Amino acid sequence: MLQKSRILVVDDDSSIREMISDFLEMEGYAVATAADGAEGLDAVETTNPSLVLLDMRMPVMDGWGFAQKLKERGIDLPILVLTASQNPRHWAEEIGARGYLAKPFDLLDLLNAVEQVGLAAK
Repeated sequence: MLQKSRILVVDDDSSIREMISDFLEMEGYAVATAADGAEGLDAVETTNPSLVLLDMRMPVMDGWGFAQKLKERGIDLPILVLTASQNPRHWAEEIGARGYLAKPFDLLDLLNAVEQVGLAAK
């Protein structure tokens, strides 16, 4: 499990960022947040996360742009896509994410997905 590891939450919806951050911190994770892909890239450099929870549709830089920039920089981080898309699996596959959750999601499903992706990353 990724206990005590840092998770980066990249989502333009502040209420979703706060809910996820609060929940994961209660579960023992360290959490950093970013409001878009550009902020997320900066946070990757400064916080060294073990996992990224990534929304796909965001202003400034979307999830596809974020994933592309990570690859260009040679950074290989496990990504869990969080999206309201009709086909979240397809979007996750497009960027090489390790998993996905369709919004709205249950917090226990989020925790299970985080743990599964984290275990697969080790």
